[in-house]
Amino acid sequence: MRLVIARCSVDYAGRLTAHLPSAPRLILVKADGSVSIHADDRAYKPLNWMSPPCTLKEGTGDEEGVWTVVNKAGEKLIITMEEILHDSSHELGVDPGLIKDGVEAHLQELLADRIETLGDGYTLIRREYMTAIGPVDILCRDAEGRTVAVEIKRRGEIDGVEQLTRYLELLNRDPHLAPVRGVFAAQEIKPQARVLATDRGIACQVLDYDALRGIEDDKLRLF
Repeated sequence: MRLVIARCSVDYAGRLTAHLPSAPRLILVKADGSVSIHADDRAYKPLNWMSPPCTLKEGTGDEEGVWTVVNKAGEKLIITMEEILHDSSHELGVDPGLIKDGVEAHLQELLADRIETLGDGYTLIRREYMTAIGPVDILCRDAEGRTVAVEIKRRGEIDGVEQLTRYLELLNRDPHLAPVRGVFAAQEIKPQARVLATDRGIACQVLDYDALRGIEDDKLRLF
């Protein structure tokens, strides 16, 4: 990553035009080729940017101090440098990514180990049951021996219900599994998602992450 702090003006020419007058700014040039211009506010959001794939050309001669960034659509981000205050490059390497406590994979693992959370008599068939359009998080059977497909999300929204609907349509074509009903499980389920799930005959299950982990609620209880 290259970090440049400079007094500069910025012009964007493409489907729209935009101009940033001269001011001190931070310019980030990342290994993926992206270029973004930041002010000392707005948290992470840049003032202007060019997403990859794009090319950066630093001007020479009469064009010295002018950076031109062009994307595949021919749009241009022109940065006119007046004074460079800092210019450094750093090799960050491959980022391992953000690891969150309670991610969907962990919720899936915990629920599979405690499948009775869905109801008495539930038994696990398998996690990550593969279909032609992707893996179903959990496939299990209820107390009556009926097949149940479970889709797990941290936050249950409409797109998760749509995803489970597609899995159910496919699974119900398999005579060895049909009829298959669905359970949409999440730590939080949005009202619109609950309405859509109910309309499609899909049950909703709110997951208590601490309870799945065996952690007792420390709030006082009357009984």
